[in-house]
Amino acid sequence: MAKKTAKSESVYNVIEVIGTSEQSWEDAARNAVETAAKTLRDLRIAEVVKMDMKVENGKISQYRTRACCCRSSTKAESAGPRLPWLAIVGA
Repeated sequence: MAKKTAKSESVYNVIEVIGTSEQSWEDAARNAVETAAKTLRDLRIAEVVKMDMKVENGKISQYRTRACCCRSSTKAESAGPRLPWLAIVGA
C-alpha cells in the first residue's frame, strides 16, 4: 500500500464566483479570480465550470464565467472579510 503524505491529505475550501465582462469569457474569468483574490488568501486553483452570456436585442451584451476557486484549508483565515458562497463580480 502506498505511503500517505501530508500533501496527498490536503483539504481545500471551494468558493464559487461569477465574473462578468463585455469583452470575453477570458476577461470574465480573470475578473472573478482577481476579485476573489482580494478577500481570499492563498488561492491555489481556479476551474471554469460554466460559461454563458447575456443577450439583448439579438446581440451579446455580457459574457459570464463561473469559476470554482480553491485554497488550502490549513491556511484559511478565521477572521476578516469573506465572499459569500456565490458572488457575482463585474468588469
